[in-house]
Amino acid sequence: MRILQQCIYFPPEVGGLESHAFYLCRELVRLGHEVTMVTSLSKPEAPAREVMDGVSVVRTWFPARNKAGWAAHTLASIPEYRRQAARADVLHAQTFASAPPAIITRRRTRQPLVLTLHTSHFLRLAKRPAWRPVLRAIIRSADWLLAASEEIRDVALDLHAHPHAEALTNGVDTTMFAPVEPSLPPRPHGFRLVVPRRLFEKNGVEFLIRAMPAILAEADVEVVIAGDGPQRSHLEALAERIGVSHAIRFLGSQPNTKMPGILSSADVVVVPSLMEATSIAALEAMSCQRPVAASNTGGLPEIVDDTTGTLFEPADPESLARAVVALLRRDDLAAMGVRARERVVRNWSIERLAKRHVEIYTGLLNGKNSG
Repeated sequence: MRILQQCIYFPPEVGGLESHAFYLCRELVRLGHEVTMVTSLSKPEAPAREVMDGVSVVRTWFPARNKAGWAAHTLASIPEYRRQAARADVLHAQTFASAPPAIITRRRTRQPLVLTLHTSHFLRLAKRPAWRPVLRAIIRSADWLLAASEEIRDVALDLHAHPHAEALTNGVDTTMFAPVEPSLPPRPHGFRLVVPRRLFEKNGVEFLIRAMPAILAEADVEVVIAGDGPQRSHLEALAERIGVSHAIRFLGSQPNTKMPGILSSADVVVVPSLMEATSIAALEAMSCQRPVAASNTGGLPEIVDDTTGTLFEPADPESLARAVVALLRRDDLAAMGVRARERVVRNWSIERLAKRHVEIYTGLLNGKNSG
């Protein structure tokens, strides 16, 4: 089967959506399919064309990281997308922003179109009256609608009662993300919290920092933040101002290949998001056999519970501190980590995810219901 994917960002970009798109494409290739990804030249140093682990990647012009830039890239990618679609069996748009080239192309080619809705950005726009008809039209255009969480699926169905809508949690490469030798030096005493978050406001790292005085009053804790972004200087200044900078390390952006060792260096992984679809970072931490403390928001309660970690209220430093301290006081952290990995392997491996995609693609090509 020849599958044409489109996603606005793709490795070497780092992030949950980027990881999902790459691992899914790579696994589809491993299962014997031909996969092409049309994406953006968001990093000028990346080649315009290359093959990454069997996935043919085509990068098109990308003017800026803002709404106007995203729109311009999507429209400018249409000619290249049409060329690639001429030999594709199935079209798959990762996110609503990547859908217009497929929608325009299939008016002539008639290939089935699969649309996956990711990210809290969709949830925000779905609340805006001006965006609702736009999103409704995009959703209506898909032959099969996938959503990264039940929340996203339900919001999409509120926009349009799509007959084939499915919540399908993003998958994890459980071979790569597995318990490995820790890459950070062991602590002689106390605990280490790892925070695998890009430093954007929606990821809520500020509230973990604000919770640190209460956490440090109860436990000897070091926080390691693996990620970078526009909030870094603000967060560093905040840590200094409230007197917790001695207990926080900012590692900056880390490639995926280093993350298993960093995650395996944690006693607990913290995901303090304010909004979330399904957190790839949380799933990767669980796959590395680590308990997760996460915000009770979006798709996070669908993957984390009190058998594999703990939940706390988003944007609430007191709730976060209480949850983390209570978790660190448990004597079964290792067992929780084992259960977390077992859950990911059983339910959310990239292999299972790719096989479900193949079922959907095949059903659409055969004109059958793929449920």
